[in-house]
Amino acid sequence: MALPSVGGGYQINDGNLNEVTLGDVGTVATATATATLTVAQITAGILSANPSTTAASYTLPTGTLIDATLTNAKVGSTFDLVIVNLGTSTGDITIVAGTGITLAGSATVTDGTSAQVRFVRTGEATYTMYRIA
Repeated sequence: MALPSVGGGYQINDGNLNEVTLGDVGTVATATATATLTVAQITAGILSANPSTTAASYTLPTGTLIDATLTNAKVGSTFDLVIVNLGTSTGDITIVAGTGITLAGSATVTDGTSAQVRFVRTGEATYTMYRIA
């Protein structure tokens, strides 16, 4: 017997295999000129960045600040962020590690492109940000 589709979502076995899996992004975070990002901005899921035609540096918050917000995070916990660079011409974005953050992969998001990154908690107040796309 197939499960009803009331309430949406993905069901295993023979129920609604072709139904879209829905998620919640909430409010898309924004940034423009060079800045230190907040924990809210990096945990929003999407950062819509527009440095215009001027290169910008976005410094990540510290591992301590992330831990203070994500109080249930354990070693191995992850969250993803997509950075969409709406800048043009020479509006590249360089990600700068905050204290307790290690960068793995390219830390530059060129103008007109996007980058997907995954933060992994590696210890108390320490994270690695991996560029995965």
